[in-house]
Amino acid sequence: MVECGDTSVLVTATRSGGREGIDFLPLICDYEERLYAAGRIPGSFMRRESRPPERATLIARLIDRPMRPLFPGWMRDDLQIVATCLSLDERVPPDVLAVTGASMATLLAKIPFHGPMAAVRVGLLGDDFVLNPSYREIERSELDLVVAGTPAGVIMVEAGANQLPEQDVIEAIDFGYEAVSELIKAQLDLIKSLGIEQVIPESITEDKTLPEFLEQECSKGIGDVLKQFTLSKGERDEKLDAIKAEVAGKIGSLKDDDSIKLASSSNSKALGNAYKALTKKLMRAQIVNEHVRVDGRKLDEVRPIQAAAGVLPKRVHGSALFQRGLTQVLSCATLGTPSDAQEMDDLNPSTEKTYLHHYNFPPYSTGETKPMRSPGRREIGHGALAERAIVPVLPPKESFPYVLRVVSECLSSNGSTSMGSVCGSTLALMDAGVPLKAPVSGAAMGLIKEGSEVRILTDIQGIEDFLGDMDFKVAGTDKGITALQMDMKITGLELGTVAEAINQARPARLHILSKMLEAIEKPRDTLSPHAPRLLSFRIDPELIGTVIGPGGRTIKGITERTNTKIDIEDGGIVTIASHDGAAAEEAQRIIEGLTRRVSEGEVFSGSVTRVIPIGAFVEILPGKEGMIHISQLSEARVEKVEDVVNVGDQVTVRVREIDNRGRINLTLRGVPQQETTETAS
Repeated sequence: MVECGDTSVLVTATRSGGREGIDFLPLICDYEERLYAAGRIPGSFMRRESRPPERATLIARLIDRPMRPLFPGWMRDDLQIVATCLSLDERVPPDVLAVTGASMATLLAKIPFHGPMAAVRVGLLGDDFVLNPSYREIERSELDLVVAGTPAGVIMVEAGANQLPEQDVIEAIDFGYEAVSELIKAQLDLIKSLGIEQVIPESITEDKTLPEFLEQECSKGIGDVLKQFTLSKGERDEKLDAIKAEVAGKIGSLKDDDSIKLASSSNSKALGNAYKALTKKLMRAQIVNEHVRVDGRKLDEVRPIQAAAGVLPKRVHGSALFQRGLTQVLSCATLGTPSDAQEMDDLNPSTEKTYLHHYNFPPYSTGETKPMRSPGRREIGHGALAERAIVPVLPPKESFPYVLRVVSECLSSNGSTSMGSVCGSTLALMDAGVPLKAPVSGAAMGLIKEGSEVRILTDIQGIEDFLGDMDFKVAGTDKGITALQMDMKITGLELGTVAEAINQARPARLHILSKMLEAIEKPRDTLSPHAPRLLSFRIDPELIGTVIGPGGRTIKGITERTNTKIDIEDGGIVTIASHDGAAAEEAQRIIEGLTRRVSEGEVFSGSVTRVIPIGAFVEILPGKEGMIHISQLSEARVEKVEDVVNVGDQVTVRVREIDNRGRINLTLRGVPQQETTETAS
C-alpha cells in the first residue's frame, strides 16, 4: 500500500510457473480504478466499473515501461502487477505512486529484478520546480514530467511541456532523479527492516555451441548485407532470411550425434533467437565502431521527408500526408461543436476533453495479416503522446471554441509512427484552418550502448528500435519542447546521455519542421465549407434558464427556427453552430434579446404577435415579448383590441412597468409612432 495525503494505491506482484516454448517475458501490468475512491457511483447502465478508461490504460503503460527492462532476459515466468486506486485525494495523483509501488511489491515478492525503481512527477510553476504537484498545480504548470529511475540511472521519462527550452527540461529530469534516488533508498531500507533480501537476477550460462557455429558460418554474410546501404527494408529482410535458411540447411545435414544438431533443429526457436542475437551484435558493432547505420545514414541524419496538406476533398475538414523514409501517416482533422467534447468518467478531476487524437495501426502497415480489433494499449498510448504534443499550441477556447479530433492512419511503418502522427496532425490542423500558436514536429532518438561506448541515433527506423537500447521521442516547436517519451531496454542511463539525446533531437526537429512548412506555410485563412460555423458569446449565468425555457422549449424553438445547434455552459458561454452564418447570427440576436435586461421607460418598435380580448403582445426584442393591456392602447376608451392593432402591425411602445414576476407591461399612450430606440428586427 502506497499512500500520500489521502491517496492510497494497493499494488500487488504475482509470479506463476514458466511457459514452455516462448521467447519473451509474459508480463502484464494493470491499473484498476474504483470510483468509490472518490466517493462516486459509476455512471454506466450497470453502475459498475467495466472496461478501463483511457487514462487507466495510460497509467498501466506507465507502470509497464520502466518495469519491463528490469527483469532478467532469461525469465519466462508469467508475471502480473496490479495497481488499484482505493482512495483519491484530488491533491495527489495516483499514477507515480502506482509506479513506485510496483517496484516495492516486486521486491516483497522476491522476484528476480534489477531494481529498486521509483518514479516522481515534476512541475514548473514560475521559475521553481515542484515535486509531485497537485492536479490544480499541474493545470497551471508549464511542465508535467514523470521521471522513473534505478540506481543505474534514468529509465523512463514522459512529459508534456509548454514549449520549454531543452535545458529547462534537462534540469527538471535531474531535479526529479534526485527525489527518485531517495525513494530507492527508502525501499531498500524498508525491506531490510523486514528482514527480506533482494533477489538479484543470476546470469544463466547458455550453451555456446549454436551461437559460435552461427557466428562462424553467418558473420560475413550478415555483415555484407548490413553494409548494402541501398537495400530497402524488404530486400534486407529477404537476404537475411536467405542466409538463415542456408545455415538451417547445414544444421539439418549434420550427423545426429553432433552437439549442434542436438541443440537445435532447422526450424526451432533456438535457431531463430541465436540468429537474431548475432544480427543485433553485428549491427550494433557497425554503428559503434564504424559510425555507419544499416541504410548508410550518419548517426545524426534524418531520413528523406515528404509532406503534403489538403490531400483529401474538403468534406474532410483538414487532411495531410507525412512520410519519413518508409513510415507514412495520413492524418485527418475534424472540427466539432462543444457538445462533441468527450466526457471522462474516471477518477481524474478533469471531466472532459476538447482535443482528441486517435492513432490507428492496421496490420497492413507492417505487411502483416491479422484480425482488426479495437484499439490496443499501444494505439492508445501513441495517440495520447501525439495529443500531448499538440495541446500546448492549440488556440484558446475563447477565440476558437471548436472541439477538435485528429485521426492518424499509419499506412506504412518502419519506425517512429508516433512522431509521424505528430507531424501529420500539425499539417492537418493547419489545413483545417485551426490557428495554431506554432507548428509542432517530432523525432525519435535511439541509443546503442556497448560498455563505455555510447552512440545516439537520430530518427531511428524499425530495425534500430528493435535492436537498440532506447526509444526516445521528442516533439516540439522551434521555441521548445511540447512532449517527451523515453523508454529503455537497459537498466538505466546517466543524465548526461539523456541530455545529449534531447539536445541532438533539436536540429532534427527543426529540419523536419522546415520540410513540413514547405507543404503548408501557415493555417488556412478559411475553414472547409463543410465545417460548422461557430459564434461564441457570454450571457449572464443567471439568465441561462430564460434561454432554455420550461422543459427546454425556448431553446428548442430557437434551434428549430434557425436550424442551428446551441450549447450553453454553466459559466454563461453560449456557442452557436451552423453551416449558415446568417442563421447563426439570427440565433444570437434572439438569445441576446432574451437575455437583455429591459428597463421601465425604454421605447421599442416591434411587431404584434398575438391578440387576446384583454390586450396585445408585442415582440420588443428577438424572442422577448411584452403585453399592452387594452386600457393602454389609446387615450380614448377601446371597445375591442382589433379596433387599434392586429397581428403583424408594427408599433412603437414604451415599457410601462415590469411586475414582480418579470412580466413586461407596455403602453401606446403618449408614444409617437415614429420614435424608437431599438427594434425587434
